[in-house]
Amino acid sequence: MVTNNESVNAIRRASPGASLNANGVWEFSVWAPNREKVGLHLFDGSGDRYIAMTKAEDGYHSVLVDDLRSHSRYVYRLDDSQEYPDPASRFQPDGVHGPSEIVNLTDYHWTDAHWKAPNLENSIFYEVHVGTYSDDGTLDALCPYLTELADLGVTTIELMPVAQFPGSHNWGYDGVYPYAVQNTYGGPRALQRIVDAAHARGLAVALDVVYNHVGPEGNYLSQFGPYFTNRYSTPWGQAINFDGADSDPVREYFIENALYWLTLYHIDVLRLDAIHGIYDFGAFHFLAELQRRVELTGKQLGRNLALIAESDLNDSRVLLPRDKGGYEMAAQWSDDFHHALHALLTHEARGYYADFGNVGHLGGVLRKGWFYEGQYSRFRRRRHGNSPEGISCSHFVVCSQNHDQVGNRAQGERLSSLVNFEAQKLAAGVTLLCPFVPLLFMGEEYAETSPFQYFTGHQDKELIEAVRRGRRLEFSESGWDAEPPDPQDDATFAHSKLHQRLREHDPHRTLRLFYRELIRFRRANYLGENADLTVTENESLRTLTILRRSLDSGLLMVFNFGATDIELPSVASRGRWTLELNSCDQRWLGPGTSFPGEISSRDTIAVRAQSFVVFREGNT
Repeated sequence: MVTNNESVNAIRRASPGASLNANGVWEFSVWAPNREKVGLHLFDGSGDRYIAMTKAEDGYHSVLVDDLRSHSRYVYRLDDSQEYPDPASRFQPDGVHGPSEIVNLTDYHWTDAHWKAPNLENSIFYEVHVGTYSDDGTLDALCPYLTELADLGVTTIELMPVAQFPGSHNWGYDGVYPYAVQNTYGGPRALQRIVDAAHARGLAVALDVVYNHVGPEGNYLSQFGPYFTNRYSTPWGQAINFDGADSDPVREYFIENALYWLTLYHIDVLRLDAIHGIYDFGAFHFLAELQRRVELTGKQLGRNLALIAESDLNDSRVLLPRDKGGYEMAAQWSDDFHHALHALLTHEARGYYADFGNVGHLGGVLRKGWFYEGQYSRFRRRRHGNSPEGISCSHFVVCSQNHDQVGNRAQGERLSSLVNFEAQKLAAGVTLLCPFVPLLFMGEEYAETSPFQYFTGHQDKELIEAVRRGRRLEFSESGWDAEPPDPQDDATFAHSKLHQRLREHDPHRTLRLFYRELIRFRRANYLGENADLTVTENESLRTLTILRRSLDSGLLMVFNFGATDIELPSVASRGRWTLELNSCDQRWLGPGTSFPGEISSRDTIAVRAQSFVVFREGNT
């Protein structure tokens, strides 16, 4: 049975796509303001059916259907002409060009009723690409690893985008169906299962979502409405229409997408990709509206939900509260931390690393959250950023490597391929002992040897060649000598698979134990919470010292980025200070040292090359 006119007003305009309502009736709703007629073409096992939809004044076409079989598929027919999948499809079993499939996401039996996500102050993120993390490359294949990640001390699994993309493998940023879980990852049920399993093991789940563009292949949004604008451009394709004519339904489409992941999949955190590519010059920025809606949803559900932005703008408005003109997001990635640390470890000066290389750059980040707050940037050839003064440390997510910083190198080398073992431990120490929110990139904790390269599974031949040319041109202009791997070659994807068995053998096994000890120490000493920090740099010796004071104790950390052993005058105050951590200890396969177990304010501190030490203030 199908009802049209009398039921159109009952359909929730804010829920695009196909969903089963409380009465057991399927609701189909699609925004197509420039189409006079939209029809629902069903393939439900009893033959094809064509059902006319009713158009409302706001441009939505809707219909209710109460006799659908499970797994029925459908497309929309536009103006009695071409047919396309649902822009808000929940599942694309045959890929981006095939029909959509109905999925009832409300009947999953969740077991996480008492789950509570950790605050950011207590969080450690672990970024995962589903396709390369396991041999099977599916969401279900992640389940056996959850217990080990919890044992490592990780609190939050961050999944790179899972929205349906073309082909079987991709980074995920070419997604064209924001509501559909990638078919080769296992589809929507698999995502619900992995989130439920993660919560059962005490792990939160973050999901990377892309609201700055939509991928090129299988992108049919323009056939339905003005989702894109020519007023702006992005490096990845057409800019999304967040502030032009007819932009309200476009904003709602993406806001509802965020709420969809948080409610129907119980996702705890959304990481918003490259928000500097989200253009909105209206009075109420899309990001501010999105943050407000997520806050309201969290209050209604009684859950701790968070939005984390990726931005290279160094713009405090992302984090500032609304009463100070900000968007009030929970946190953002700090690129300056990564760049400053990487440049110190590798001495690279190509591209944006030209703006870094001194210990003072990293020291500046540790004091405030990012370094560039209005100074001249040689890489950008202009002044860059504004001040993050007064913003608490838990608003900054930092890392020594991530998918971008590894994968956007010509050969996709990880840090383990660029620096020695001692420098890897040094990078781990700075990242996990700093006051910010640490993020680990899958495999770094055991020095994974496989690269993480850029790979695609496009089917459009012209697009394939355009991507190949673009990669070659990008790296030749940046001064890279080596030819980048072919993104379309299946071997590029295969080379990026993790070798998980490395964890069983040294030095990989010991490095993982070292990461676990650092995380344990971080948690035991509440390093994610605000404290009085004094950061001191010595450029000539390439050292950085952090004196951290809380109410009743202090920690002294000395990091040596130089290639030689050094001795520093102690910056410890009166009393005795006990050695807590020494990265070059033989326990951690280091060169060893005869370091004393205690020091006083009169002693010098000897630190081996590319290592760090941590002391705790005593009671005497």
